Amino acid sequence: MLKIGLIKEGKVPPDNRVALTPMQCRFIEDHYPIQFIVQHSDSRCFSNREYINAGITIKKSLEECDIIMGIKEVPIDLLINEKTYYFFSHTKKLQPHNKLLFREIINKKITLVDYECLEHDDSTRILGFGFFAGIVGSHNGMMAYGLKTGKFLLERVDPKKDLRHLIHTYFGLKIPPIKIAVTGTGRVAHGIIEVMNLLDIHEVEPDDYKDKSFSYPVFVHLKGGDLYRHIQTGKYNRNDFHENPADFQSIFNQYLNCTDILMNGVYWEKGIPRLFESEDMQSEGFRISTIADISDDFNGSIPCNKGSGTIEKPVYGIDRKTKQITTPYLENTIDIMAVGNLPNELPRDASQYFGEQIIKELIPGILSGTSLAIDHATLVKNGKITTRYQYMKTYGGEE
Repeated sequence: MLKIGLIKEGKVPPDNRVALTPMQCRFIEDHYPIQFIVQHSDSRCFSNREYINAGITIKKSLEECDIIMGIKEVPIDLLINEKTYYFFSHTKKLQPHNKLLFREIINKKITLVDYECLEHDDSTRILGFGFFAGIVGSHNGMMAYGLKTGKFLLERVDPKKDLRHLIHTYFGLKIPPIKIAVTGTGRVAHGIIEVMNLLDIHEVEPDDYKDKSFSYPVFVHLKGGDLYRHIQTGKYNRNDFHENPADFQSIFNQYLNCTDILMNGVYWEKGIPRLFESEDMQSEGFRISTIADISDDFNGSIPCNKGSGTIEKPVYGIDRKTKQITTPYLENTIDIMAVGNLPNELPRDASQYFGEQIIKELIPGILSGTSLAIDHATLVKNGKITTRYQYMKTYGGEE
C-alpha cells in the first residue's frame, strides 16, 4: 500500500491551499491502493475535521509516508530525509532565494518532483493553479482601475467565500467603455477571459481594438504572434521563439496608446523580450494606467513590476517619471497588481480544481512508475540532480 502524505504548509506568509481535498482523498483511497495521511494543520482551507469525516487519517508526522505532497516551498527544517516530494519548488529558473532549499534537498537525498515541470509532449503544463490566478488577478486588476478612476466599485475577493459568490458580485455592475489588453495563451489567460465574459466585456479583433472607438467596454486577446516577431524575418514561430527568444522583439508598443488596463498572463523567463520598456512609461502616448501582472515576474515582461504585493495589499503605484514605488491610485502613477499567491484568495475552489488534475494526470503515473512526464519533472532523484537539469549543478552546490 502506497502512503501519500499531505503536508502542513510551512512557508510564511502561510498558504492554505491543499493538493487534494478530503473527498478527493476519499475517492482515491476507494479506487487505488493508496492510503493518505494528512498532517495536522489549523491553517489549511479544509479543516482537520473535514478530512476525518471523510475517513482520512490525520497525524502530526509524515515520517511513514512514501510520497509527500504540498503546494509551496517546504521550509528547510521541515524536510524529511530520503522522501519523495511533490511541490512548486520555484528553483527551475535558479531563483536565488531558494538556492539553500535546493541544496538541502540534495543533502538529504530527497527526490523532488516539481509540479511546474510536469508537461505534456508539446510542453503544455499538466498541473497548475493558473486558471484561478487569472480569475483573482483580473478581478483585482478591475478593482484597482475602479478605485483609481472612481468609475465603478468592485469589492475585494472574500477568501471565506467561493467562486459562486464572486460571480454574483458582477451582476448589475456597469463597466465604462474602456479597452483591456489580455496577453498569454495558458490557464492564466483562460481565467482572465472568464472574468471578462462575466463582466460583459466584449472581445474584439486586434485591428479593431487599435483603430476603433467603442461605446462599451472591450478586450483584445493577444497571443504570441500578436506580441512578438522575429527581428530579421518579421514572422513568429512558437518553437523558434521559445528556443531562441533573443532573435525576437516585442511589438506590443502598438497597443500602448489605446489600452487602459493590461492583464498580463505571458510566461516569462530571462531572455524573452519585455512587452515594453521603462522608458515607454514617460511617453505621452502611454495610456495604460493599471497593470495586473498576473504572471508576476519581478522586472520581467512588465518592467515596472518591482516585486509582489500581498493578498492584503495587492496594488502599489509606480511613479511614471521616477519609476519608484508609491502608494496606489495617484494621478501620476501606473498602478501594479502583482501577487505571487493569487489563487489563495479562493483556496477551496482552487484546491478542488488542482486536485482534479492530480487524480486524472498524476495518480496513475505514480502507481505505474512508468510516467515519462513525472520523470521529466524530477529535478533531483535520491539526492542527485537528474540529467535533464544538469544546468542546475552549480546552483545545487555540485562541482
